[in-house]
Amino acid sequence: MTLAEQLAEQLDFHWGAQLRPRLHGLTDPEYFWEPVPNCWTVHRDGTVDFAYPPPQPEPVTTIAWRLAHVIVGVLAVRVHAHFGGPPADYASWDYATDAATALAQLDDAYRRWNDGVRGLDDAALSRPVGPAEGEWADHPMSELILHINREVIHHGAEISLLRDLYAHTERTN
Repeated sequence: MTLAEQLAEQLDFHWGAQLRPRLHGLTDPEYFWEPVPNCWTVHRDGTVDFAYPPPQPEPVTTIAWRLAHVIVGVLAVRVHAHFGGPPADYASWDYATDAATALAQLDDAYRRWNDGVRGLDDAALSRPVGPAEGEWADHPMSELILHINREVIHHGAEISLLRDLYAHTERTN
């Protein structure tokens, strides 16, 4: 197995065995559920809460917001920058206003990212990622891939926890 395949398989295992199955059956009420007041979310009109730098303490975010972050900021922006995917940025993204659309966007962004990673050779993995990645500019692509893997796993676990909290909270109300 090549290094690119190993890097892709690390995330693919988590995707297939844990994250994607946990998202099966995601409903719109779960997608928009606010576990505490004043959560950051994707609103039903397609706008999204965002500020940089974020306020302190940082707001709790909904599943909708976390999925949007993974779809746009973690995957789609990188697919565009490194694998020729469609343009993607936080300001112009067409944010999903329902769970089914968000999951379709997630599946598409994940597929494009994973396909791109699998297509890299050792030389591409060792080259610096360049200015599109800001603080990562001088790091090799292999390090960026490991970072993206951590981001998807981390935020996927948060989303899974929010689903658990929703299921237990809504049953008790």
